[in-house]
Amino acid sequence: MATGVRIDEDEVVELAEMFRLMSDPTRLKIILACLDQPVSVGATAEMLSISPSLVSHHLRLLRAARLLQADRRGRQVFYMVGDPHIRSMLTDMVDHVAEGGESELIEAG
Repeated sequence: MATGVRIDEDEVVELAEMFRLMSDPTRLKIILACLDQPVSVGATAEMLSISPSLVSHHLRLLRAARLLQADRRGRQVFYMVGDPHIRSMLTDMVDHVAEGGESELIEAG
């Protein structure tokens, strides 16, 4: 029988912080925008209709938590979800939400 995931206290705190950061809708939108391809600050700001300075603030937090990676190309910096674990978890959760109430129908039947 499985006994659950065992991680030390520091890892629990780091994991909780990652989930806290992703719980903000704006930050989650930024992460999701960076799933498929690298995106610049300006493009992200335009896509989400928020200021570049606010995008930059969120990006600093997301990079510090290792949720996003940065790649400098000349004068621009592009951000992406580089870690396959983060990518997989988010795409699985997006798929789960997109399924909607299908699981509720199966359980009720």
